[in-house]
Amino acid sequence: MLRTFLAIPLPDNIRSALVVQQFLLPMPRRVEPAGFHLTLVFLGEQPDRVLEAAHEGFEALRMPAFDLEMRGLGLFGGARPRAAYAAVAPSDPLARLQAKVERVAHVAGASPESRRFVPHVTLGRFAPPLPDEALRLERAVVAGAGFRAGPFTVRSMVLYRSVPGPQGSQYDALAEYAFAGGPAAGADWQN
Repeated sequence: MLRTFLAIPLPDNIRSALVVQQFLLPMPRRVEPAGFHLTLVFLGEQPDRVLEAAHEGFEALRMPAFDLEMRGLGLFGGARPRAAYAAVAPSDPLARLQAKVERVAHVAGASPESRRFVPHVTLGRFAPPLPDEALRLERAVVAGAGFRAGPFTVRSMVLYRSVPGPQGSQYDALAEYAFAGGPAAGADWQN
């Protein structure tokens, strides 16, 4: 069984802008820039037959390329933050894409997370900091509210395998699904 998720890869100029934001945030632990992505659906650990069905469903989707923009920063965890992120500006094409891929995952037999979709790119994950450190982090996020990057054109989505490790998860691309106006699709899914 593989632990997988479907995500939008980010272009280098967006990754660079996110690295600057990471530097400005007093976070105890940062996500490696190579791991930046915008998750559409987290499939979790699935048997091969479910992944094959999901792959076929993702491959059959027909979507036009569309533009996205990063806009603002935020924290997950409320009074006890556990993750910092860069937000994505509201996008109808993104919302439609996410609904479609979630439906494909369900039809394939996966049970994706039932949380409300909040489009974002995670900048850091950490244990909730002490109150004074949390306050510093919250102030830095508020100061970064004007953060903008993009727009950039979304031309594909990628099925990734996630391998947890002591320094954070490593992500390996299993398959790429091009949109109309995007590059040719990449490798087919396989073990």
